[in-house]
Amino acid sequence: MGIKITILIDNNAEEGLMSEHGLALWIEAGGDHILFDTGQSEKALEHNAKTLGIDLAKTDKLVLSHGHYDHTGGLPAVLRQNQKVHVYCHPTALRARYSIRDGQAKAVQMPCQSVIALNELPAEQLHWLRNSSLLNGLVRISGPIPRRTKYETAGGPFFLDPAGRKEDIIEDDISLWLRTSTGIIVCLGCAHAGLINTLNYGLELNRDLRLNTIIGGFHLLEANQIRMEKSITALNQIGFKRIIPCHCTGEEAKTKLEQVFPKRVNTGRAGKVLTFQD
Repeated sequence: MGIKITILIDNNAEEGLMSEHGLALWIEAGGDHILFDTGQSEKALEHNAKTLGIDLAKTDKLVLSHGHYDHTGGLPAVLRQNQKVHVYCHPTALRARYSIRDGQAKAVQMPCQSVIALNELPAEQLHWLRNSSLLNGLVRISGPIPRRTKYETAGGPFFLDPAGRKEDIIEDDISLWLRTSTGIIVCLGCAHAGLINTLNYGLELNRDLRLNTIIGGFHLLEANQIRMEKSITALNQIGFKRIIPCHCTGEEAKTKLEQVFPKRVNTGRAGKVLTFQD
């Protein structure tokens, strides 16, 4: 059957599709229809799904990479269309959280309507992830990702209180790994746990496979030169076939990746479709 990944929501989009600051991937693998994140709004998610011929009512499993508004805003639209879907997220994904810039605190947590929709799910359909877990024979959820590098951070001024007293390391950050005959595909929401931390953990739990494709947000838009250089060095050492940077990767980081890996980087946008042999 193979594996098919469609970018549903991204900061950039093909003609006829809506773009927004957010991410959502539609994944067909192992007999399941899996939605990885839901973007920022119901409107964009529903419009793009309809335009691309994707029926959100067929969603079997919905995975939330973390509890930020730009990855969870479209959640009510999915649960409204399919009341039997199983949802997977970390226990801390529902907490209040803020981004503070120039002394101004902005709430960036999961929207209220998304929280309500989750709380209305039957308990057996809501899965709190504390460890790595298989979704099916091809797809694994990372669970919490060990943070071992010294140069990777959550990637922004994130806090658990509007006064900025308690840093938010975004411990709920998780990713998806898909096994193929030619290596693993790593799907990232924002990689708040660190791009290299995430890739190394994926390879650690899939020791028999190499890295095929990396797709999603890398949250390098505020990365300093040291982090970029160390990340690129690590990527080169790890090895990979293809990178599809999306969402929060940052234009400067995308340009740098394209310069260093010119034949292996292809910027993502809503409407882009990737296929793989399983």
